[in-house]
Formats: sequence, C-alpha cells, structure tokens
Amino acid sequence: MGLSGVSPLSLLLILLIIIALFGTNKLKNIGSDLGSAIKSFRKALNEDNDEKKS
Repeated sequence: MGLSGVSPLSLLLILLIIIALFGTNKLKNIGSDLGSAIKSFRKALNEDNDEKKS
C-alpha cells in the first residue's frame, strides 16, 4: 500500500491519464505559471514583513 491506501500502480495510471489529456507542454506551462505565482506571493510576503519592521 502506498499513500493513504493508494497503490503506486494507481498513481502511475492517474499520471499517465493526466499526461494523455493535457500533454507535456501544457503541464510544463502550468508548472512554470504556478512556480512564478508562488515566487511572487513569497516576494509580497517578504516586502510586507520588511515594511512592518521599519
């Protein structure tokens, strides 16, 4: 058994279905967009903390 009762074979099957539906380029774009959004969010949090310290 894997994570929370989900077998590794099931996870692999789900991953293959997602890749078949969206394609690798679309998944890469989604990943980079998500990464840049997280980076912007962290930057905004750090700027907010810097303003509070001043």
